[in-house]
Amino acid sequence: MPVAEPAATRETGTSWSVRDGLATLDEPAVLLKDALDAVFTHWGTEAGARRQIYPPLLRAEELRDLDYFRNFPHLGNPVTRIRPDRLATHAAAPPEGTALPAADLADATHLLPSAACYGCFLHLSGTSTDTPVLITTVAQCFRNEDHHDGLRRLWGFTMREIVCVGSAEAVRAHLDRHQERIAAFGTALGLTLDRQPATDPFFEKDGSRTVMQMLAPVKEEYLHLDGTAVASTNNHRNFFGERRAIQHAGRPAFTGCVAFGLERWVHALDDLFEGDLAAAHRAVRRTAERS
Repeated sequence: MPVAEPAATRETGTSWSVRDGLATLDEPAVLLKDALDAVFTHWGTEAGARRQIYPPLLRAEELRDLDYFRNFPHLGNPVTRIRPDRLATHAAAPPEGTALPAADLADATHLLPSAACYGCFLHLSGTSTDTPVLITTVAQCFRNEDHHDGLRRLWGFTMREIVCVGSAEAVRAHLDRHQERIAAFGTALGLTLDRQPATDPFFEKDGSRTVMQMLAPVKEEYLHLDGTAVASTNNHRNFFGERRAIQHAGRPAFTGCVAFGLERWVHALDDLFEGDLAAAHRAVRRTAERS
């Protein structure tokens, strides 16, 4: 007989369920999620973005170069394996309990991505361009959050991003264009989205860029009525250009990205349409056809 799961670990909607920050989507939620991704992907490709997919793991040594462990050590999800000298022990007598003992695991050289754009900037390392580069990518991302909350705050989730690499002016135009599109798309769907500056810098916490961020926020979020951030625009300035030797017109490139948390959009529309995700799906398709 299956063991009953603690009620506190599972939250269920009409077409989805979440246990320990990991979501299962039924067909209505899958169709809605795919329709939303198609809209955001089209925004990128319409502007000339190239579609790319990056490896599902990131090298710890490369993330260290980006100050990842100074700024986001709490979010990291290292990937490891059972040590070769412990394999026979585990095969003969698997350990009791719910976790593998840390002492039996090898050092972690890779992490799961916490944002889709990291793979893009690592891939572009050492490259040079004289014209702006647009890329759209999607990834399963993972954040070791301090708590989970339905589709609003997941351990594992899907992020679609549209990335711009080029001059400061090209990046600013890219972000401005998508700020307008996000607002218009939300309004057409009947979603009230509040644009607010975010406070999670990727820069050195005591560096000059942090001062600049306080004067001109580098990240802005679009919040549903309950405070769920469904999208964000991010201006990295020339941080990744300097750290990863990405050149534009002979100088460190400026970069920026527009990010969409697809499960969070499903949550917001589930809320707006009172659980009728088929109606939400139809609304997304109608809105996409008119835009």
